[in-house]
Amino acid sequence: MAVQNRIRKVRKRDRSLVAFDQGRIIHAILRAVQSVGGFSLDHVPGVNERLFSYGDDEHIAEFLSDVVVATLNRDQRHWIANFPPTVEEIQDTVVHVLRSFGFVTVADAYECWRWGKYWVRAGAITMDEFVGNGYPVPLHHETLAWNREHGCDTVAGLNEIVRLGHLPELVAAATERYERSVDEAATAVLARAATGDLRVIWVSGPSSSGKTTTTVKLLQRLRKEGLEFLMLNLDDYFWPLVEHPTDWLNDRNFETPEALDIQTINRHLRALLDGQAIQKPIYSFKEGRRVGTKLVRLKEGQLLLLDCLHGLYPPLTTGIAREAMFWLYIEAANMLYEGDGTSERLTQFTDVRLLRRMLRDVKHRNHPPLQTLLHWHYVRSGELFSIIPLMGLADHVVNGGMPFDLPVLKPFFLPDGIWPKPEEVAPYDTFLDARIRYRRIGSLLGQVAGLTLWEAEDHALIPGDHLVREFIGGTTLQIPHNE
Repeated sequence: MAVQNRIRKVRKRDRSLVAFDQGRIIHAILRAVQSVGGFSLDHVPGVNERLFSYGDDEHIAEFLSDVVVATLNRDQRHWIANFPPTVEEIQDTVVHVLRSFGFVTVADAYECWRWGKYWVRAGAITMDEFVGNGYPVPLHHETLAWNREHGCDTVAGLNEIVRLGHLPELVAAATERYERSVDEAATAVLARAATGDLRVIWVSGPSSSGKTTTTVKLLQRLRKEGLEFLMLNLDDYFWPLVEHPTDWLNDRNFETPEALDIQTINRHLRALLDGQAIQKPIYSFKEGRRVGTKLVRLKEGQLLLLDCLHGLYPPLTTGIAREAMFWLYIEAANMLYEGDGTSERLTQFTDVRLLRRMLRDVKHRNHPPLQTLLHWHYVRSGELFSIIPLMGLADHVVNGGMPFDLPVLKPFFLPDGIWPKPEEVAPYDTFLDARIRYRRIGSLLGQVAGLTLWEAEDHALIPGDHLVREFIGGTTLQIPHNE
């Protein structure tokens, strides 16, 4: 489909003007598409199936690039040679078009690549630390090989394990693998601490990857070796609610790093490391504002330990020497193919994290599941900007994804659990991101052989100190608070 193009130039990041080349848009889209295995991964009946009549991935990419051009043409300023669209405006439009046609996975890959290259240009990461579309190949290959060895690399295989009563063996094996990874993290921290340079440990990673439990387990190991810590609750640095405007759903974006007072956090961290006392804010989430302060000082020999979504975000650590910090990254990757694996379509890691967060939000934040579903686009936007593209900075990665997540989570959602009813979701049918995730996850849950609630709550099957208990409840771990 040919479109009229009135755009002749593009403003580069150094403000110079170059000729507009639609082919670059097609290439960028195709690169994202190929990195996730094709547009077919995002085929959604009733949403974008007609686009597949255009033919192969290249022809679909060409059509989408035409829509990008048509969208850019709507701003008449772009018709003037000296006021063309910027590179960032074009990239924003590509993301908008991809998501508007339901290509969520492709859009995620495009965004992660986009922001990763942004951080490379900013000098925050090197090309060796660049993670491309956000799927770390070595970790995923290792996870897939482990799952194949244990017969849980497909939904069909996982269902067979559940039906034959072999889930306890899988839980034990997966737990041993996870605990060994935490052991390795502790060993790496101790090695760094022995140099005398280590001052700060960051535990970072995307939402509901298992940071809290992993932080507690790491603390247990390190304290046994004589290390002492000061933990700061960075949630106390949220801006007041009046500075978080609501959107059309009456929702607020707390998932961006700038929802926190980054400059004050950085200033306080540097002051603590210099031996000074700080007046740390105390934030009331009930009132939506800071209600006081608390005097905090780092004692002699103590290390700072910070559990923070955005711990890798460069402005947080400006002025702090790299050798003084250890970054632990918690991923939640589990390589699980749909059905019997013949389709070669992987289930989405983000869907499991969304289920985990829904359950946690219900249990601990009194948020209805539908609210979490409608909010998830903010979660993804934040982590694709300042979390996942920066994972290459991590000194150690722990995989908090479990091969038995879905069977354990299912009884809390279906058939009589907290999964939103179709009539609850119906008023938001035009909210395409939520609609696609709702249909995809609902279909996946329907294919999984779940446990009973009694089985999921049984500590003989899933120990009380297990990472999954952070979400399904029943944890026996003591969660530390701010000191």
